[in-house]
Amino acid sequence: MVHLLVRHTITDYKTWRGAFDASLEFRHRGGEESCRIFRDTEKDGEIILMLEWESAERAHRFMSSPELKAKMKEAGVLGEPEIRYLSEMYTIRRSAAD
Repeated sequence: MVHLLVRHTITDYKTWRGAFDASLEFRHRGGEESCRIFRDTEKDGEIILMLEWESAERAHRFMSSPELKAKMKEAGVLGEPEIRYLSEMYTIRRSAAD
């Protein structure tokens, strides 16, 4: 399992989100396991994705695919995304009992 931290600048969240949701099967076929979406509190047009991917190899292949680049352009992504490939070292989960 590998995690991707992806930062996009977008033109419009509603347009981007519609395209993102419509590509669910495309992302799953590429190896995506899960995704969390964050919005920068100070920059309205900036979003951050935290994705879990099946493997680093599949994540790299997917993120460099021409099909993804075309989908991002249609979704209103401006410029190149910033992508970080991360391997998890340690997790702490808090519970109500803590």
